[in-house]
Amino acid sequence: MTRSEFEKLVEESFLTLPEHIRKKIDNVAIVIEKRPYQKFLIGLYEGIPKTTWDRGFGMQLPDKITIFQEPIERLARSKEELKEIVKDTIWHEIAHHFGLDEKRVKQAESRRIRKK
Repeated sequence: MTRSEFEKLVEESFLTLPEHIRKKIDNVAIVIEKRPYQKFLIGLYEGIPKTTWDRGFGMQLPDKITIFQEPIERLARSKEELKEIVKDTIWHEIAHHFGLDEKRVKQAESRRIRKK
């Protein structure tokens, strides 16, 4: 998949998040990198979760969500699976933006999968 096709997929996946969630996302940049600096990463959240900082901080750099293209492509066995992995990765990293630690994200993911 080309970089621009992958970027479009990431954008489309972001837009599948419920509107009420997207409206609450603030000061976040979603970027795509070819590969992670650590093995086994497909996404990474870097920043200060919304539950930790208040708007009085000011001049705060955006939080950063990185989606790693190559490891996601290696995991996927089909285009549909690729779409699902990207969608799930974005959801996972956005959950960190809202203050969920890894344990709580995993619990929320389990509930989300059961609803599907």
